Amino acid sequence: MKTAVIYARYSSDNQTEQSIEGQLRVCQEYAKNNDILLLDTYIDRAMTGTNDNRADFQRMLKDSARNHWDYVLVYKIDRFSRNKYETAIHKKTLKDNGTRLLSATEYIPDSPEGIILESMLEGYAEYYSAELSQKIRRGMNESRQKGNYTGGYVLYGYKIVDKKVVIDEYQAEIVRYIYQQYSAGVYVKDILKALNEKGVIHRGKPFAANTVYGILKNEKYSGTYKRGNEVFEKTFPRIVPQEVFEKVRKKVEQNKYGKKNEKEPYLLRFKVTCGYCGKPISSDTGTARNGTVKYYYKCWNRKHNGACKKEVIRKDTLETMVINAVLEQLTSKKSMNELVHGLLKTQDMQIEESSMLNVLLHDKRKVETSLNNLVSAIERGIVSNTTNKRLHELEEQQTQLEKQILIERSKLAVKMSEQDIREFYESALMLEAQMLVNYLIKEVVLYDDKMIIRYNNPLRTSPDESQGFFFYDKNHSYTYTIPNKPTVYEIKMNVKIGV
Repeated sequence: MKTAVIYARYSSDNQTEQSIEGQLRVCQEYAKNNDILLLDTYIDRAMTGTNDNRADFQRMLKDSARNHWDYVLVYKIDRFSRNKYETAIHKKTLKDNGTRLLSATEYIPDSPEGIILESMLEGYAEYYSAELSQKIRRGMNESRQKGNYTGGYVLYGYKIVDKKVVIDEYQAEIVRYIYQQYSAGVYVKDILKALNEKGVIHRGKPFAANTVYGILKNEKYSGTYKRGNEVFEKTFPRIVPQEVFEKVRKKVEQNKYGKKNEKEPYLLRFKVTCGYCGKPISSDTGTARNGTVKYYYKCWNRKHNGACKKEVIRKDTLETMVINAVLEQLTSKKSMNELVHGLLKTQDMQIEESSMLNVLLHDKRKVETSLNNLVSAIERGIVSNTTNKRLHELEEQQTQLEKQILIERSKLAVKMSEQDIREFYESALMLEAQMLVNYLIKEVVLYDDKMIIRYNNPLRTSPDESQGFFFYDKNHSYTYTIPNKPTVYEIKMNVKIGV
């Protein structure tokens, strides 16, 4: 029996006949009619087909090298890709893996004429995508030039009347209040306090700091709407005077410490959590008496309301410790071997403990026992309509169970090799610091005398499963922990945690 997987995709501009459900239904019917066993499904939702930067698409290509399916089944060729160059490359990848791309709605004969037809379909898909994108941009820009509302959520301070954006006077007063207070030197936390005391809400919830900063940075409140290289002056009526907006924008830029720029990038932004209160540890700055600006990481709870006593830590100190911890451990042959072998062991345990596969195998053994008993009875001359009916039922159950077992084993066959895991970590070590952090580090839990670095796990595991992590404490010990298998490495460091 031929085997296949389904790849389905829709982009935000087309969600009707080619919805995921519709694509799956047509592909499933095609597989049934052509005696093809479906092993898995890969789905990318609201993803464009003009490039291959799609998570499940990439996963499908990688899995094809391990599983060697006969087909990748799609609703139409343009669901696979709308870029002719990338289509050719990825079809070659599938072909090298012994897999063929198959369309459920477009008959493409396996002949020289079929090659021409398929090329025409691919070219049309790319043309359609480019033309559609051009038409949408042209139509949206024309609507904006006329001052019409083009969709999306309605910005706070405005409402829609007859397809036009008009000022909501109540909300506009709140926007003006926020701008006036901030331009006068009032801190955002004090603006928030005043708004909350007055019971002012934003989309059904109390105002938050990010909401206020978003309002303070939004150019639409000055009456200007930029889209790409074009400027539209008729779409959003002005709420804030231009001079007030410019003054506020300069203050926001000056006070935006910890932003991601070339001068002072915070490598661990959004990665650090306080070990005492569980709140995020964010960027902070201070100015010395000589005017030098110093950069820190500071607990959100301590920064905003003083509820946490976690000490602040110098930015360069924490980042150096974290990067050094990663490099020292992952460049150590011993610790890398422990890491790789531990993950392989975890992966093997997951496969062995697959409850669904075990249930199916158990059910198959029961059916085979019943079949053997029934065949023995028939051989002894015990034959009736009941035995014949039961024989057919058992044979059908056996066939279905074999198909389900094949599907489950196919899923479990997508496993990472030792080389895959080593390459995952070793390739990250070649990256510059910010990319290394993004690629490897899931979370840093910070205390005053220790830190826990949790790593991104390359294995495809469920969200509730443990991630491996290194552990640093005041005794200068790092511990890489794999579930049920701790290992300790002694490393000397002369770095003091704290300011």
